[in-house]
Amino acid sequence: MNPTTLSADDIWADILAVRSRAPLVHSITNFVVTNYNANALLALGAAPVMAHAHEEVEDMARIAQSVVLNIGTLDPYWVESMKLAFRAAKDASVPVVLDPVGAGATAYRNAALKELLAIGSPAVIRGNASEIMSVAGLDAATKGVESLAASDQAVEAACGLARLHSCVVCVSGAVDHIVDAAGRRLALSNGHEWMTKVTGMGCSATAVIGAFAAVQPDAWRATVSAMAYFGVVGEWAAQAVEQAGAGVGALQIRMLDGLQLMTWNEFSMRLRLEAGSA
Repeated sequence: MNPTTLSADDIWADILAVRSRAPLVHSITNFVVTNYNANALLALGAAPVMAHAHEEVEDMARIAQSVVLNIGTLDPYWVESMKLAFRAAKDASVPVVLDPVGAGATAYRNAALKELLAIGSPAVIRGNASEIMSVAGLDAATKGVESLAASDQAVEAACGLARLHSCVVCVSGAVDHIVDAAGRRLALSNGHEWMTKVTGMGCSATAVIGAFAAVQPDAWRATVSAMAYFGVVGEWAAQAVEQAGAGVGALQIRMLDGLQLMTWNEFSMRLRLEAGSA
């Protein structure tokens, strides 16, 4: 198999690994999405824990199989929690997934990200185009935490960021691009526009990457598998909701159903991925 390609069978093997091994994913995430992220992980088959108290955050990071850091709702206490968890995870060789929510929107967010990345390189950085471009040091227009750039516009920045930090970078959008420092790249075009109308979908995708990184040691493959599954589930869920005459409120529930119940036949029929060179 070409190292820059993955088959549906490879991705499905990772999905089954999450379901069978129920990895513990420690998330320090934003309070807007904590409940939904936890439910997404549970539906997927993983075991979520959301702990940010300084007194226990290091212990929790050490016993987890992955750590997810999401800067969506920052304050000094939570920033310190993330730094403590990052150091503990690094010392214990636990993969860290970083979601730079709203990067570039404020000086405070940029400073917090700089402090986190000074600790070490995460296994994966996932964000929208504006966030990835900002973390890479480029000027990027943003509307709060929403991107004003298409994912395709951030691929070059993602490749540079991956090389700088020797990590995997995922740019999410209408097309998801996953690159790594070695030059591997895949594009995924599943998903549905309604996913942008439910808060926390991107954050949940990051949490799902954490679950896959916990069972798949190749962080690039883990990220591809996670984003492929999340995109296919989102596409399936949105179409089911539309057919039922419902809206985005129902989409949240159908997403959880899909994360739990998606079958091989449905997944393999819908999956759309394309290999490329970074």
